[in-house]
Amino acid sequence: MRMKKFINDPKNLVAELLEGMVLAFPDKVQLTSRNILARAMPKEKGKVRLLTLGGSGHEPGLSGFVGKGMLDASVAGDIFAAPGAPRCLEAIRSACAGGESALLVVLNHAGDVLSGNLAMEMALREGHKIEMILTHEDLAGGPNPEDRRGLVGFLPVYKVAGAAAEQGASLAACLEIALRMERNMRSLAVAVNTATHPSTGQPIFELGDDEMEIGMGQHGEAGTGRMQLKSADETAEIMLNMLLEDLNIKSGEEILVLINGAGATTLMEMLIVFRRVAQLLTSKKIKLARSAVGEFITTQEQAGFQMLIARMDPELIKLWDAPADTPFFVKQ
Repeated sequence: MRMKKFINDPKNLVAELLEGMVLAFPDKVQLTSRNILARAMPKEKGKVRLLTLGGSGHEPGLSGFVGKGMLDASVAGDIFAAPGAPRCLEAIRSACAGGESALLVVLNHAGDVLSGNLAMEMALREGHKIEMILTHEDLAGGPNPEDRRGLVGFLPVYKVAGAAAEQGASLAACLEIALRMERNMRSLAVAVNTATHPSTGQPIFELGDDEMEIGMGQHGEAGTGRMQLKSADETAEIMLNMLLEDLNIKSGEEILVLINGAGATTLMEMLIVFRRVAQLLTSKKIKLARSAVGEFITTQEQAGFQMLIARMDPELIKLWDAPADTPFFVKQ
């Protein structure tokens, strides 16, 4: 059965959703070019620019985090597709105009990495001061961190690197902070129902009514194995233990926990899962330093969630707490 969606012509999905975001948040974002969303406020001289790129259809990620204290611009691709390198280069040129420097944050997915690498090569040949970091914190990708996919881990990286840039940190300092955050976080996803591609209405994958799968990728890529559907507490415990072990978190350490809804998972469910995570951390004498629960990057109406943990230090906590004002993430 074709999924019902309130859309118009599928060819115009990305243009219309970006237009809607700008109309809804005119004090925060603007379209500076086709599919390039930037801050509405004037650029601050000397501030490192934070840029990102990625496919649409995962709202609010990634363009929903453009704004003060986080991103300066986001290059949006088509639904579930990376933007081309020329569009990314255009965003870099705009960000680095006048000799400014920039940090490009890219989630580790083949198309995004290809676009990012090509844009970086062209930008560096033109003499722009820019660095690039990949987020690849999904432990389901295997033992080699370089092979792992990027899931909701982009959010802590945007937050701490964006805060550092806002406070006047150099490009080298922003990159160091972003790398420290990226290396000290792990995520894992679980799905109980599929999403459909909004342009075609076709399901992305299939799961039985009594099945779930831990380790799903952002687009329904295969995980670590299917199993019988489990309770919220059981699922939370399985996932948290895998994350703590992979990141080698010990008693007495401080961590950030994010629960990210995949699109059709209710806040009720996410809060029940988070409750169990908090209980387990207390029993293990691990401090829950900071947390966030909500939808940060979705896959249409996919049912499931992503769990992220990150080892925090005093500087990272301070940067996480710093003010931010974006369409979908605000810190006072």
